[in-house]
Amino acid sequence: MNLVERAKAPTPKFFKVLRSIGLALLAISGTIVAAPVALPAVVVSAAGYLVVAGGVISAISQITVDDQAQNDEAILKQLQKDNENLARDGNE
Repeated sequence: MNLVERAKAPTPKFFKVLRSIGLALLAISGTIVAAPVALPAVVVSAAGYLVVAGGVISAISQITVDDQAQNDEAILKQLQKDNENLARDGNE
């Protein structure tokens, strides 16, 4: 499974929540880093670390795959494919 397939595959609920938290952390800390006002160096430095942490959390959470849901999707696709091959006139 390549990276694109992993990103498109279903993500477990816990990691969806974690991804949202990471994106919020990224947005808030990015705003602090880019603020046009003078902030203490400690605040800007901490916000820089939070930008990295939020990005890593979001990226890792996005490529985490729910194997059970992926298997369920594969079974559903196979059933749909099998259903397409059935006769439509009611006779089997």
